[in-house]
Amino acid sequence: MAPRSIALLGCTGSVGEAVLDVVAAHPGRFRVVAMAASGSNLPRLYEQIRRFRPEAVALWNVEAAERLRERLADEPVEVLAGVTGVEGIAAWDGAEMTVSAIVGAAGLRPTLAAVRAGKDVALANKECLVMAGRFFMEEARRHKVRVIPVDSEHSAIFQVLCQGQGDLEASLRVDASLRLILTASGGPFRGYGPERLAGVTSAQALNHPNWSMGRKITIDSATCMNKGLEVIEAHHLFGVDPDRIEVVIHPESIVHSMVAWPDGSVLAQLGVPDMRTPIAVALAWPERITAPVPALDLVRVGTLRFFGPPDPLAFPCLELAYAALRRGGAAPAILNGANEVAVNAFLEHRIGFMAIPSLIEWTLGQAGEAGEPGSVSDILEVDQWARRRAGEWIARYGKGPEVA
Repeated sequence: MAPRSIALLGCTGSVGEAVLDVVAAHPGRFRVVAMAASGSNLPRLYEQIRRFRPEAVALWNVEAAERLRERLADEPVEVLAGVTGVEGIAAWDGAEMTVSAIVGAAGLRPTLAAVRAGKDVALANKECLVMAGRFFMEEARRHKVRVIPVDSEHSAIFQVLCQGQGDLEASLRVDASLRLILTASGGPFRGYGPERLAGVTSAQALNHPNWSMGRKITIDSATCMNKGLEVIEAHHLFGVDPDRIEVVIHPESIVHSMVAWPDGSVLAQLGVPDMRTPIAVALAWPERITAPVPALDLVRVGTLRFFGPPDPLAFPCLELAYAALRRGGAAPAILNGANEVAVNAFLEHRIGFMAIPSLIEWTLGQAGEAGEPGSVSDILEVDQWARRRAGEWIARYGKGPEVA
């Protein structure tokens, strides 16, 4: 059997590195034929190219792409640049599957390019569904593309619902009476109140107790916005109403999510907190392969604890996400754009931790009755509008670089 050929978007990020770990563990089963990255870590990208020998590489940063092209002058690797170059990698002719591991709104256009080229998508970029969920899933159905989630929570639900079946569409005709239960670790600030959270630093917020992730998603985990984005993502992936999607705190991060059936059964997927497991599921589905992760030892874990959802006064981002989903239209894209600006400002010490939800709520409040975006261009215009308004909030209310 020929190796499954993969285009990897976001190859130097934490998820991209984990994808390459899984590929390296199965050299005869997978082959990375095309790769894309931002261009911020050229030494690491060059090592990946030397090891995995892709046919083509693209960088968002045009100047970085030119430097890479010069360095690879004697190598049989095509180097592309800019947004169109990354879209070209996403739709690469030689790839059967595209793994979308780009962080943030930047992943929308390339991932849609993969869908429109008829590539199955292993989706680690939740913003595609947060910003454009209905539109994205309609495009996937139109082009007969399988969208297999890589987020651990959605992979857990996917595994429960599909259970290795080849007919993905039939497997995901979800019973309208079931409930999805998304688990959240609670992040580094579980149990904190609003007053204590007001003084936390970016270094504290980046110290996640269970997962090793990129900076943006780690801050989202600390604010609980990550779980809010996952609620929106689950709604679009599985067609479940927001009122039937619940969030519970599970500090051990062993139960990755659950499906509750109307007969009283609750089915869960368990595993160590390691992204290489859901990646292996997505790359090999509907088959099962080994993943380079430690075995789950429940005896050693000992106790699995569950608590109610996060305190909405301390972690209002989760409720903001639910509200944006119920409001529909442009609201989820506004939520996402404002959140990206807020997280970046917090990491740059321009606003405090509790300013993140304040900024997002204010930006959503400026949108009026914005309707449903009708195209990718509309969605990206909404995103840019939200970013501009979020910037206005920072200019008006931000505390400056002295904020920890």
